[in-house]
Amino acid sequence: MKNVILLLWVMAIQVPLMAQDKKMDQFIDELMDKMTLQEKLGQLNLSSGVGNLKVITEGEGRADFIRQGLIGASQGRKSQEIAVKESRLGIPLIAGKDVIHGHTTTFPIPLAMACMWDLDLIEKHARIAAEESSVLGINWTYSPMVDISRDPRWGRCAEGAGEDTWYGSQVAKAYVKGYQGDDLSKPNTIMACVKHFALYGASEAGRDYNTVDMSRQVMFQDFLPPYKAAFDAGAGSAMSSFNLVDGIPATGNQWLMTDLLRTQWGFDGFVVTDFTAINEMIHHGMGNLEEVSVQALKAGIDMDMVGQGFIGTLSKSVEEGKISMEYIDTACRRVLEAKYKLGLFENPFQYFNPKKAKQIVLSDEHLAEARNIAKRSIVLLKNAKKTLPLKKKGSIAVVGPLADSKMDMLGTWAGTRKDDKIVTILNGIKNVGDKVEVLYAKGSYATEDPFLLNRNKKKKDFIVQTAEESAKMLDEAKETAAKADVIVAVLGEPRAWSGEAASRADIGIPECQKRLLRAMLATGKPVVLVLSNGRPMTIAWENENVDAILETWHLGTEAGNAIADVLFGDYNPAGKITATFPVAVGQIPIYYNHKRTGRPIIEDFKFTSKYLDIPNEPLYPFGYGLSYTSFEYSDITLDKTEMGVNDTITATITVKNTGEFDGEEVVQLYINDPAASISRPVKELKGFEKMMIKKGETATISFAITAKELAFFRKGLSYGVEAGEFNLYIGTNSSEVKEAQFHLTDDADLME
Repeated sequence: MKNVILLLWVMAIQVPLMAQDKKMDQFIDELMDKMTLQEKLGQLNLSSGVGNLKVITEGEGRADFIRQGLIGASQGRKSQEIAVKESRLGIPLIAGKDVIHGHTTTFPIPLAMACMWDLDLIEKHARIAAEESSVLGINWTYSPMVDISRDPRWGRCAEGAGEDTWYGSQVAKAYVKGYQGDDLSKPNTIMACVKHFALYGASEAGRDYNTVDMSRQVMFQDFLPPYKAAFDAGAGSAMSSFNLVDGIPATGNQWLMTDLLRTQWGFDGFVVTDFTAINEMIHHGMGNLEEVSVQALKAGIDMDMVGQGFIGTLSKSVEEGKISMEYIDTACRRVLEAKYKLGLFENPFQYFNPKKAKQIVLSDEHLAEARNIAKRSIVLLKNAKKTLPLKKKGSIAVVGPLADSKMDMLGTWAGTRKDDKIVTILNGIKNVGDKVEVLYAKGSYATEDPFLLNRNKKKKDFIVQTAEESAKMLDEAKETAAKADVIVAVLGEPRAWSGEAASRADIGIPECQKRLLRAMLATGKPVVLVLSNGRPMTIAWENENVDAILETWHLGTEAGNAIADVLFGDYNPAGKITATFPVAVGQIPIYYNHKRTGRPIIEDFKFTSKYLDIPNEPLYPFGYGLSYTSFEYSDITLDKTEMGVNDTITATITVKNTGEFDGEEVVQLYINDPAASISRPVKELKGFEKMMIKKGETATISFAITAKELAFFRKGLSYGVEAGEFNLYIGTNSSEVKEAQFHLTDDADLME
């Protein structure tokens, strides 16, 4: 009976889907039969403010190109009207945008949101972003970025979930589900674009667009799983990365784009390049524009972002027999399928809804959720002498170049330039109430480096500092601090210092800001350092000298209110970092799940793997984050110590809130395979549980461990488990854990 019910359930789902697919195939077959070569190539052309195209005989500018069917993707209602009403076949445009952490209502940067350890809220943010985008003409987002990064010098680490493969995979699925919902044809969903496929986060020296080189073993075990997780979650599109993969640019890499992505993983969406990635293959030494365009199309690229290689050269390549129509037809079909799935052929204008936009964009509901997510993204790094939370009375000196800087609250890839709703940190503290006297002094600029200071500014807005002005600003901060009971110093990085093309060799707090901080410490008053930044920073000196440190990242529209919620204890911080903080840049790349060395540190033995001038350990390890309360972990209890491949071991631990506040704790599960056919990491995250525990109370947490948590890519890239002993760790972060052991009885191959 159960089998009959299951069969009926499968048929109820699959039969309508098959009918829908058949209907779509027939529609696209009939449409493509009418299309010329140029119109097919037009579908492969993404416009972003184009210039003249040589293939066009009449007219110039985007409108004429759309009218002639030579652009397949572009933004704006006017463009869509031209495509639908004035082009020969009326094929609608797909409209993509970098909706990375919210559209108009801006949420924390993705790295910050990952620190919530709350997948439901990450999904909810993506749902809100989709709702706001989809009423403003956007139906496709260049997100999520699922690149694993172990190098905080790389500016785009702000755009990802951090360094962990397993956690990054869970976050990737949450984004896709939030953007795409349960039906892409609905007008409030948008198509996800998984980027950057693949390995972009491993660029050498942390320098954006730089080369990448790694073994297939490391690819499959550490870097590829988040991409696959996003595709398995149903992501409709992918974006190629700029870097090399096995010595071949990803954009022209057939093994990556076809053999792996489509044949092995079964992806059936379309692939767009990153901005001019086809053209950049020329710099990699792959040939001229015509040659690299052919290579990219054959590799499996379907759409050319801005570079005009496909639209400008492929018709000639077809005439010369360098590429067959089969490749062009396949790519064109994939793009048309995406438009069909988005409902664009049925209603090309369903993503333009100005009436609804007025109701939901920056709505009170969305702003409230932005504040909720922002406060949960904050990580308490230090709280000596119980400096925090602050009392809602007395006087507070708020100092620092980022304390009252609206746009710097938004972070990289902010989707709006509207600043009327942005709450700065200064204003958030002022909003606490009249019983708190708030004093303010900027104290310094973000830096004394002219280039960094004016990065991304228009020439008319350039700042020219003088020594006299800097001294005056510092004196004003000292005078302000002298009148206050406590000092909040808001320091770190402006938004222009992280994100794309924003790699930094020195990821510490600039000297002029440190000078301000030293002056504040010299007052002898309690000092709270509020970090506003887009990456992990090197703050060893600050950690040693400052009473309390809050990592607030770039939190978006509601930044100031969210930070005030935490500063004054209206919310007890529970964030945990998902990217390791180094002591010094010299430790980079640094990540918790590293492999062992044959020369571990042994006391009084010279020839070991260590630095002579700093410790091997990071400043703050992966998973680290404090609370205003304290938690005590029991030992681990296992229901059994031996398991077969089809068995489950349950690991249980109790956590007691031993402090003075109710608080949330992120309980983390790690596994280590100490003896295997290849060297395995010292530990790997395999699960977590976030829960509220009231003061004085105890919670019991159980984790189920199956063969899935023990599997890895073995020699030859077979995926499975190997019999032997395993170490299991549960704790508050990757370093502070309780430990237990169990035994797996059998080897087994598993499906990946």
